[in-house]
Amino acid sequence: MNAACIEIRRLGSADAAAYRELRLAALKNSPEAFGSTFERESTEPLAWFRDRLGKGPVFGAFRSSELVGTAGFVQREGEKEQHKGLLWGMYVRADARNAGVGRQLIEAGDAWLRARRASVRKIIAEVHSDNAASMRAFRRKARPGFALLL
Repeated sequence: MNAACIEIRRLGSADAAAYRELRLAALKNSPEAFGSTFERESTEPLAWFRDRLGKGPVFGAFRSSELVGTAGFVQREGEKEQHKGLLWGMYVRADARNAGVGRQLIEAGDAWLRARRASVRKIIAEVHSDNAASMRAFRRKARPGFALLL
């Protein structure tokens, strides 16, 4: 698979079922990478995931009609924090990795943050220190002010 056959777009309420399925797979397959757990989120109804998509941008990577990756972004609030953006919940299915999908998701979120406010000067991505693939993706995308927290 190559990055050219991937479509990146912001997820909407119609994507809630696919988002739920991928999010639960992420929590089950890579529990160390997330602040939440499969046990906690698997009990949530579809409406909970739909609401989550409405609270802030979550970008999806699609291979044909299959959702193979996601990444959420948020701009911090408050006078002393509004210059920071946060990347959260990034996950790419194992069979879609090493094809630039993660990089494309990061670029989509970075573009959204830049378009939203020129004041975003730093994007923070928390990555588990054992996750070499994610660290490579973030470092490749790194621009001045892109912070990688291990």
